[in-house]
Amino acid sequence: MLPREFSSRLQQVLPAQNLYTDPVDCYAYSYDNTRKIFPPEAVAFPTDAAQVQAIVGMCNEYKVPVTARGRGTGTSGGSLPEQGGVALSLERMRRILSIDSANRVIVAEPGVLNQEVQDAVKTHGFFWPPDPSSAAYCSIGGNLATGAGGPHAVKYGTARDHVLGLKAVTGTGEAIKTGCYTTKGVVGYDLTRLIIGSEGTLAIITEATLKLSPLPAFAEGITAHYRDAASCAQAIIAIMSQPEMPSALEFLDAGSLELIRAHHPHLLPDNTCAMLIIEVDGSQNEVAAAREAILPACSNSGLLKAQAVSDAKALWAARKALAPLLRDIAPKKINEDIVVPVSKLPELLQGLSSLSKQYKVANVNFGHAGNGNIHVNLLVDPGDAEQMRRAESCLSEVFDLVLRLNGTLSGEHGVGSEKRAFVAREIDAPTMALMQDIKRVFDPNNILNPGKLFP
Repeated sequence: MLPREFSSRLQQVLPAQNLYTDPVDCYAYSYDNTRKIFPPEAVAFPTDAAQVQAIVGMCNEYKVPVTARGRGTGTSGGSLPEQGGVALSLERMRRILSIDSANRVIVAEPGVLNQEVQDAVKTHGFFWPPDPSSAAYCSIGGNLATGAGGPHAVKYGTARDHVLGLKAVTGTGEAIKTGCYTTKGVVGYDLTRLIIGSEGTLAIITEATLKLSPLPAFAEGITAHYRDAASCAQAIIAIMSQPEMPSALEFLDAGSLELIRAHHPHLLPDNTCAMLIIEVDGSQNEVAAAREAILPACSNSGLLKAQAVSDAKALWAARKALAPLLRDIAPKKINEDIVVPVSKLPELLQGLSSLSKQYKVANVNFGHAGNGNIHVNLLVDPGDAEQMRRAESCLSEVFDLVLRLNGTLSGEHGVGSEKRAFVAREIDAPTMALMQDIKRVFDPNNILNPGKLFP
């Protein structure tokens, strides 16, 4: 229950249409793509940075939890208001403030959609490299909060690599400005990269200065089909070991391919049990050179067929649709985005197969193989208690396997609430204590997305 005086003051900051307090209205802001439900006691829709600052300042004064939220497409529970309080939806902060072609910069508010940024800068000959599968629906603020990546991260990097500066509000309600407008700048600590990926636990982003990249003149697809996942994994190592860099390198296992075949019967050969979707981009000469280097690297004893394709749009569409399609074959998926060094992919895939058999839990794997970032999907029925117990044990061993292989528990989805119980396996106690000290500096009353990230 929110303090009455707090509620009254909140109503003075926001017009009635920008504040929900009816539980029915608030319900839509109680869940994300985890499908777990934690209703907030109010939903606030600020339209500018001053309103964000006023709301957070009041939450700090009354010690009311406040959870920032974009479009709720996250899969790790980062935007769930687990402790009630205020859900701070930034979806109405949707202004693109400037596009500066000379400096390759776009300045935008957090509610602008990823795809809207891409569309706005495309006419100027640029793009913003982070490209998650949910680009049409997810917001820039959410991308930055989780440190989003996508298929093209193998060549271009993730969100942290494409932000010059931020404006944000700390847990005390203080407005801060981090970074700079230029691509070079070493004055002070790099708070920009600290805030990106912090999932709204340190500060709430109100404006982002994004670094743009030139659109490649040409792009070409390559597909490689394999008899088994082991051969496919060896090809990934060979491709990434040579100097010509693919702009995307996606892996699909047998389960992924069966799912695609069910919806696109004639898209794939019947005997393909593992597959790579590869993209190369650049000038015409760069594309030709990459193709000539990558096609031989695909070759090994398990290769069925590798070829350049002039139009891979249908395959890319099928790949991007995989995550939601998994719900067609199981009521629930436990969706993880673990990362291992590319050289360890054969051991990872073999280990995942063994664990799936050991615990009798169906598993579908696909993802950004060029980074070693595999989306592991354990397919379960939440109504089957015994199956859920086996799945939890399987997941625990998956994480242990990843860490043994010198990997990390999350590459782009974040920690949120779904992975926080496992964080201490990756981060040692002194480092964890330092992170918690940093949290207290930004948010001394622990009102910003409390309970997230830390065990």
